[in-house]
Amino acid sequence: MSETDLIKLYSGRILELAADIPHLGRLDHPDASIKKRSPLCGSTVTVDVGLENGKVTRFAQDVKACALGQAAASVVGAAILGCTETQIVAARDALRAMLKDGGPTPAAPFDGFEVLRPAIAYKNRHASILLAIEASAEACAKARESHTA
Repeated sequence: MSETDLIKLYSGRILELAADIPHLGRLDHPDASIKKRSPLCGSTVTVDVGLENGKVTRFAQDVKACALGQAAASVVGAAILGCTETQIVAARDALRAMLKDGGPTPAAPFDGFEVLRPAIAYKNRHASILLAIEASAEACAKARESHTA
């Protein structure tokens, strides 16, 4: 990775997002909690959710990740309240496709993932970028299952 590539990858906007992650912390009495870890870099994200009528009404995240993982968690935190599990799963799948195949940016409200497009070329960063949205999708599924059980 050249110095120019690193500068592009760690743009000012990515660093701004990483420095200001919404909903940091943990929820008291969440409907579900999921912890995800990237084995490649050791980044971890723990997500707590609360659902009402199929929508995320409470959300918190504990993020211990690189700047790219933090920026992705920032996008998730800014967009997730009021979303359905279907929207979150669609955003996860679209982000995967964007990173792996150069696919389109996830739809609003998760279109902030566009800032991470320069990371497409860096496959070793993909797992960290996906942590927050994957944990959120899994937490929503777990919360839904516990509500219907």
